[in-house]
Amino acid sequence: MYIYVGAFLKKERQKVNKNNINAGKKWPWIIGLSIVGVIGLCVATVKVALNNPVEMSDYGMQNYHTYDDNVNDIINSKIAFDQNYTIVFLTQQIHEKKSILIYQVQDKSGKAINNAKVEVVLTRPDTTKFDLKLTNPIVNDGKYSFNAIDLPKIGRWDILAKVAIAEKQRFYNLKADTRSPNTIEF
Repeated sequence: MYIYVGAFLKKERQKVNKNNINAGKKWPWIIGLSIVGVIGLCVATVKVALNNPVEMSDYGMQNYHTYDDNVNDIINSKIAFDQNYTIVFLTQQIHEKKSILIYQVQDKSGKAINNAKVEVVLTRPDTTKFDLKLTNPIVNDGKYSFNAIDLPKIGRWDILAKVAIAEKQRFYNLKADTRSPNTIEF
């Protein structure tokens, strides 16, 4: 019996020694492949970043450098505008086809303002490639209506407007979706 147990233990010891010999050879391969994998992922990240450049923000219908440089003036102008005038976006929902954008501009007493300058840009939140600039609205009793437009894509759109009356101006920015009736100011 001792001979059998001894032979068994000797055989098991040889298996353990064989495993230990191979154990030291696989870790350099694992580490090397991990390093190559990390470098490959870094290269892939740079390639994706170069193929998809960051779009410049056009909040306030101007590049972000100009907006940042003049943010206090823009905020003060908004406050002064809001003390004298109100703007209401009357369009119930934007649609992919035949959307008509209507803004109503009034003074605080409810009198219609017909001499405001209204400029509108429809843009996607993630790209400026599909921007639509709307100018020359039809003005009727303080309501500024733009001709019907067809949007190139369904989904989310930012509606950026600049309303100027004399020296007062305000940016009126809305988020809208062709699939939802909700339009909110941001």
